[in-house]
Amino acid sequence: MKKLLIICCAVAFAAVSMMAGAAGKHVHAKARKKVEHLMCQLGTEDRQARIAVELVNGVIENFAYYSKWKPRTCSVYIVRDEAFSKWEDHGRLTTVTTEKGVFLIENTLKNVHFIFKDVERERYCGADGKINGSLTVWRGRSKCDIEGVLDNDPNDTGDTKAENAPERPVPELSTAQR
Repeated sequence: MKKLLIICCAVAFAAVSMMAGAAGKHVHAKARKKVEHLMCQLGTEDRQARIAVELVNGVIENFAYYSKWKPRTCSVYIVRDEAFSKWEDHGRLTTVTTEKGVFLIENTLKNVHFIFKDVERERYCGADGKINGSLTVWRGRSKCDIEGVLDNDPNDTGDTKAENAPERPVPELSTAQR
């Protein structure tokens, strides 16, 4: 009788262990994360912009922006829940505020659209000026849509336009105008 009781307890314990293991697998399967990577590039080898975005379960977790005006490069990498950025989600819209500028992001079924608002080039690119404009990465495409982000070349100090501008003759004043 004692042996029968021990065998019954062992079988019951094994059954409970198997059920707990099966339940654990079921919970684990529900917790699976869907990771999506979007990337695109626009431009030439010497002058380009590109962006990579990682989404987990449809939520943007991080993004990396890179641009190049030979010989200068610019690199921005921002991760959710790190100390250097504040992320606010409002449905499909996300605002990422950093000490050096703001990124507005719209995440739709077709694309992820970034708007750069006064992002300081000095911090990310080692150049004067600010990055303003937009960049859109499309799902299923490797090319970006870009507007304004590459407009202000950090190599352009502004002096070259004045130096290269043709001299205009200065009109002489007539004696009546003097």
